[in-house]
Amino acid sequence: MTFSLLARCPRTGQFGMVISSSSVCVASRCVWLRAGVGAVGTQNITDPRLGRLGLDLLAQGMGAASVRDRLVDAQPFAAYRQLIVLDGDGRSAVHSGARTLGIHATAAGEACAAGGNLLAHDGIPKAMIAGYMAAPEAELAERLVRALEAGLAAGGEAGDEHSAGISVVDRHVWPICDLRVDWQDDPIGELRRVWEIYRPQMKDYLTRALDPTSAPSYGVPGDP
Repeated sequence: MTFSLLARCPRTGQFGMVISSSSVCVASRCVWLRAGVGAVGTQNITDPRLGRLGLDLLAQGMGAASVRDRLVDAQPFAAYRQLIVLDGDGRSAVHSGARTLGIHATAAGEACAAGGNLLAHDGIPKAMIAGYMAAPEAELAERLVRALEAGLAAGGEAGDEHSAGISVVDRHVWPICDLRVDWQDDPIGELRRVWEIYRPQMKDYLTRALDPTSAPSYGVPGDP
């Protein structure tokens, strides 16, 4: 049903997550990030509450493995959950409960981790890690999109993907990139297209928030 990758950029300290699924609106339920703190992916039969709780535990200084264990111990349906946790130091921990759907797998790389369920085969997370690691000089969001594309190229889900999303946090309480595609025949290709549109404007929108006096205009009607 879902494959995803979480990462921390060692150069910028940014955290990000990219995800795709045959289910609609997957990014709205599964992606949890907090600037300077970490990232939590909660998927399979998803409980979004675990994302918020995981971030709160990371903010208290707990490491990824301890947070994973606390989330698994804290609720009665851990067997249905697949979790990926990334802490402030880039350490990762994963959980795939006994009732995780279909072919499922996880993989870890340097300051990143990937996981999925109902996969075409169990090598999809490793392919995502390889896609992410192939361009270490690129900005985090670009590397995340490449990871998703690599997962799709390796086979993706057992069924068709219908939604995709990417989110990146930097030093502020809001994400600097938060793009979603829902109920499309090619959501990953569409996410690439939307990212390429947003990419050259991302820093300008940050400037608009922090210092509107120096923000550029985009020439839309009513915007001098």
